[in-house]
Amino acid sequence: MAATAQNPMEPLRGDEKKDDEYEDELEFSPFYGIEKGLVLQETRVFNEAHVDPRKCQQVITKLLYLLTQGESFTKSEASDVFFSVTKLFQHKDFHLRRMVYLCIKEFIPSSEEVIIITSSLMKDMNNPHDLFRANAIRVLCKIIDGQMLLQIERYLKQAIVDKSPVVAAAVLAGAVQLASENPEVVKRWNSEVQEALTSRHPMVQFHAVALQHALRSKDRLAISKLVTQLTRGNVRSPYAQLLLVRYVAQVIAETAPGAGGAVRPFYDYLESCLRHRSELVIFEAARAIASMKDVTAKELSPAITVLQLFLSSSKPVTRFAAVRTLNKIAVNHPSLVANCNIEMESLIADSNRSIATLAITTLLKTGNESSIDRLMKQIGGFIGELADEFKIAVVEAIRALSIKFPAKHRGMLNFLAMCLREDGGFTYKRAIVDAILAIIQHVPESKDVALSQLSEFIEDCEFTYLSVEILHLLGEEGPKTKDPARHIRVIYNRVILENATVRAAAVSALARFALECDDLRSNIIVLLKRALYDSDDEVRDRATLYLAQLGASNDVETARNLIAPEWMYPAKNVISSLEEYLASGDLTQPFDLSTVTKKAPPSPSAHKPHGLAAAVIEGASGATAEERYAEYAEQMVSVPEVAALGPVFKTCAPTQLTEEETEYNVFFVHHVLESHDVFQFHITNTVPEQVLEDVSVLFDLADAPDFEEEATVSLAVAPTEGAGQAYVVLRRTCDGPTAASMPCILKFKVKEIDPSTGEAEEEGFDDEYQLEDLDVSPADYVKATSVPNFTEAWDAMDEANEVADSYALGERENVQEAVETVIELMGMTVCDGTDMVPPNARSHTVSMTGTVVGDAQVLVKLQFGMDAQHNVAMRLAVRAEDPSMCDCIHNIIQQA
Repeated sequence: MAATAQNPMEPLRGDEKKDDEYEDELEFSPFYGIEKGLVLQETRVFNEAHVDPRKCQQVITKLLYLLTQGESFTKSEASDVFFSVTKLFQHKDFHLRRMVYLCIKEFIPSSEEVIIITSSLMKDMNNPHDLFRANAIRVLCKIIDGQMLLQIERYLKQAIVDKSPVVAAAVLAGAVQLASENPEVVKRWNSEVQEALTSRHPMVQFHAVALQHALRSKDRLAISKLVTQLTRGNVRSPYAQLLLVRYVAQVIAETAPGAGGAVRPFYDYLESCLRHRSELVIFEAARAIASMKDVTAKELSPAITVLQLFLSSSKPVTRFAAVRTLNKIAVNHPSLVANCNIEMESLIADSNRSIATLAITTLLKTGNESSIDRLMKQIGGFIGELADEFKIAVVEAIRALSIKFPAKHRGMLNFLAMCLREDGGFTYKRAIVDAILAIIQHVPESKDVALSQLSEFIEDCEFTYLSVEILHLLGEEGPKTKDPARHIRVIYNRVILENATVRAAAVSALARFALECDDLRSNIIVLLKRALYDSDDEVRDRATLYLAQLGASNDVETARNLIAPEWMYPAKNVISSLEEYLASGDLTQPFDLSTVTKKAPPSPSAHKPHGLAAAVIEGASGATAEERYAEYAEQMVSVPEVAALGPVFKTCAPTQLTEEETEYNVFFVHHVLESHDVFQFHITNTVPEQVLEDVSVLFDLADAPDFEEEATVSLAVAPTEGAGQAYVVLRRTCDGPTAASMPCILKFKVKEIDPSTGEAEEEGFDDEYQLEDLDVSPADYVKATSVPNFTEAWDAMDEANEVADSYALGERENVQEAVETVIELMGMTVCDGTDMVPPNARSHTVSMTGTVVGDAQVLVKLQFGMDAQHNVAMRLAVRAEDPSMCDCIHNIIQQA
């Protein structure tokens, strides 16, 4: 039969053949042109005196196909089909009987109709043929209710321990479905299910494990006990062991990582599964280890080793699974995956383009600066053969790589420009343009080259949206380039050759050039005058407005505000506020623009790749820490007492101050300002029988001489869902970064809720809750920033301001572990990909940059060395314009 992956409504044909080449071998899908009405008419064959089994099977197949495609049947249609099918119930053809069972299970009859078929199904439960018994049990478990279940409970319990594995597996699979509606009945079968766990048949053991988990799915402690029991037991079935690995991963995800480097619970079991004889179990164990929260390099190493072996497998599905998992691991641990680069490079030429795409994007994440040019050349050789979905994945990977290695931006821009010249859909071209815009934003020196490439692209761009976006960018950034005149020709060509929307955008871009470039203004005014005769009203109106402003105003700032105004209010917010104003009915008072919020509403999500492409780019273009914490900063600025303190220099990662199981859940976010520290507390009341009012946090500053409390903002009522915010503002009395550990107490008023009325009592009582100490580190006052070229910046910094010292880091597994630990501690930007240590290296140098509060830039060089006993020593050299800032960086290591 031909492949069914194509559109079933179209004939099956290959894309590579012309119409005159496939006429003799044209195949049609068996489901081509199926309509519900015709199929319902065909069900009349069920009522014929001499039933044709093959024809009946075909009709049932069509009915099931319609169901899987989402076709709905009315109650009367479903009843007619059900009664017609039941007439085939006693037919002796085995294949037809199997289809009848399947049809009854899918066309679930109503409660009145169930009685009609139940007796026949119960009769089949005692049939000598295992096939009939197993199918009858599966159908019964799907259609019967709780009351009828009690009548056949004895038969089902006996079937669990039946000698036939087909029957035992059928009843266990049905019991998994029954467990959701009738758990108490199924729990009474525990002894029989325990016996099925020891079955030698793999499918029986698999279903028995699944049933045990289904009965405990709502009890986390019971699942943990079950997993402990099964990991110590003798689970031989690879399918059952695969399920067990997933349950172990679930338990690990719900438990915190071991403190002080202690081994996680059940990790030893996962590691032992990596040596299982079944590839299914090995891969599932490797995937479970890779998915663990805060997984360490030591824990990942065994999983990466087995995945590396899978890369050389002869089975495409095994290679695909391995490279996809490694692609995800490479997001957070590129140096570990770099050991697989040799095997990965051999997959670039794989005949399966999905595998090749995953391999090349993984190499882009794990490669170093010296290998980028070679990778670009390899990608260029096959990217034209990929579908747009996978091309987008490659573009996203290159976008992330260009930000990681800014010195290589020219080669990547040339590659993206080549991709723009190739054929492709809108989504693909938009992804390329977005990647180029991201490079311009993160690598300012790439602006001239990138704008030239975008100018060349709009000469032959068929997408209006992209043309308008690029013209807007040219209007903003073009006048700031070294030679702005070269963009004028491209922009004016759009006024002549494009549609009205693009022409209007081009006129606006020309006006921006005239505004910013005095030497070009007279020539651009001539071009704008030609646009006065355009056929479109919008183009003429814009040209008239801009000419009037450019010719009448001698004040450049006034003209700038009119031609390129900086509007602070998002249009959607203005429209929403105006609609509320009109809906209020009180039009005597003028509309107040100050009521419009300046925060932009969330934009609708753009088209995102799905399937493989989504897996390929996962993490490559993920949000940075600053973007993730921006919401916290916006919440803080909305508080008047805090907003007046000035802009936020850095927002630190959230830190938990209570255990997850306690009655009050509190975590804080540390915001660093120029001379103040704001602590934003997120508070949740997990006790629904109480109301917490006037919630605040009190600090003990006895051991923190560098801080003085300036303000406290209380939370009116602590929510039971979500989190409310309270604030404490401290003023720093020292000039630079500092460190402190401050005890803090959660203070609030408790009001009990009357269970009869659901209302809180009028008078409560004051109470306190001790929180964990709040720690402030010197690293909190250093934010990650980047420089275009670290070597040039290091050499330009005065050597006299360098402060260097050596530190012993103790015994480490390898240099990479030490590097990752120090990088995480410092919180600065790693330059030139120096965070990746070559395999088996005994020494390594890391370059980092950052900015200390007060906008003082610091440059850091870390030199690591390991001796034969795996003891790691580190030399830390810091250069800064202010020598005191160098000491601050050393304090981060000294106080760690």
